[in-house]
Amino acid sequence: MTPPQLVAPRERRIAPSILSADFARLGAQVDEVIAAGARIIHVDVMDGHFVPPITIGPLIVSALSDQVHAAGALLDVHLMIERPERHIADFASAGADAISVHHEATPHLHFTLEHIHEEGCAAGLALNPATAAELALGAAEQADLIVCMTVNPGWGGQSFIASSPTKVSRLRAVLPGEVPVEVDGGVGEKTAPLCAAAGARLFVAGSSVFGDPEPGEAYRRLAVAAGAG
Repeated sequence: MTPPQLVAPRERRIAPSILSADFARLGAQVDEVIAAGARIIHVDVMDGHFVPPITIGPLIVSALSDQVHAAGALLDVHLMIERPERHIADFASAGADAISVHHEATPHLHFTLEHIHEEGCAAGLALNPATAAELALGAAEQADLIVCMTVNPGWGGQSFIASSPTKVSRLRAVLPGEVPVEVDGGVGEKTAPLCAAAGARLFVAGSSVFGDPEPGEAYRRLAVAAGAG
């Protein structure tokens, strides 16, 4: 099975993160951003070990899968967990289209990225802010996207790290052109254009979309700011 392509070369997309959604109205809020144009729904998974919080697992992915796929959208799952290779099959079976794992979270990075492909998903490699961009080169051939964390994962309410666009530029310079850079953390109407100018093509947005009383309208404003579809 060929892994799905999240974004075409030179195309940009906003990926609203359900981490900031109202879970009492999760389905309705996901419908709202899809109606506004979202074609990627981002799912943040945290285990209380790799990062302090505990969030959600395959059950939520499974609950959203039919709804998201029926609308022609994709589920982008970001595993902020230790030893992610142990959980790939469960998230793939639940309906994930892309699964990203952290460079810092597993000693078996190549194995894990190939395992994601074997399960039919696009494979993402995530880098913490202090992890050098050049370390992505060791697995660039296995990765379908690179996730550049623009805050430290796991802590809410952080400000966008000002040096992040420079790191995005470094990643863009060393990666093959078809591999998109996804930015995650503190992405809003002011910071998205900076990342877009540096070469980012995927923009994870949680509170700037679902923290707004009108998530659909917030999505549209952010898409305009990022020059995204």
